[in-house]
Amino acid sequence: MNDQQERLRIEGWIVGFTDGEGCFSVSIFRNATTKAGWQVFPEFVITQGMKSLSALKLLESFFGCGRVFVNKRYDNHHEHIYRYCVRSVEDLHGKIIPFFRKHPLQTAKQNDFELFVQIIELLIKKEHLKESGMKKIAQMIQKMNRKVPSQFLESSETKRHAPRKRMKIESKR
Repeated sequence: MNDQQERLRIEGWIVGFTDGEGCFSVSIFRNATTKAGWQVFPEFVITQGMKSLSALKLLESFFGCGRVFVNKRYDNHHEHIYRYCVRSVEDLHGKIIPFFRKHPLQTAKQNDFELFVQIIELLIKKEHLKESGMKKIAQMIQKMNRKVPSQFLESSETKRHAPRKRMKIESKR
């Protein structure tokens, strides 16, 4: 009984910690090594200072995936920043998403999570290998926590290869 109560306590803590400090994000980068010249880069991240490194290690242990990275700082801050990151589509799809489906977030991050899930599903279906799929992903990214216009949608190459009718619709946004 005690183990079950401890697990429930940790699960609730993970939801609250993610609501406060976590991020579900997806980026699209230029990558000359890919056929399309673009790469979709999803990640689940929680960032903390060195004093809270043990919390990130707990997440790494709990989920059994991802890694803790250090972002060294050389400014006026006194400690480095650590990031627990899960970038593997398989781990995101098989471990992170099922956890947050079962234990929903309580803040507006739930909306970002839902878009994140849709994007991961498109990646699993290999839709990102088609221009139409990349556009759909880029449009979803713009609705997430990142309010910067997608480079993919702004790319002159993308505009040149896109059907005119679709581009008119997108430019009105």
